[in-house]
Amino acid sequence: MITTELIVSNKAGIHARPANLIAKTAQKFDSKITLSNREIEANAKSIMGVITLGATKGTKLILKISGDDERLAEEEIRDIFEKKFFEEEND
Repeated sequence: MITTELIVSNKAGIHARPANLIAKTAQKFDSKITLSNREIEANAKSIMGVITLGATKGTKLILKISGDDERLAEEEIRDIFEKKFFEEEND
């Protein structure tokens, strides 16, 4: 199992478009993937689940991945967070 912290760094936070990108990326993997924001935990493969986290700019999310392809899943999901969901230029 991999557990890591991700920070939402785009200006708009996680709205429908980033939630869709996260879910579509997570769906490519067989591993169980969740994101949590304090007491709220969501299946990262669910767009609505990701939106319910209410993640705004600066929010720290905990990513948990468990399965045979967990390393690759963590790399790809971390990458889209680092690239600000491809919505704005990276600093």
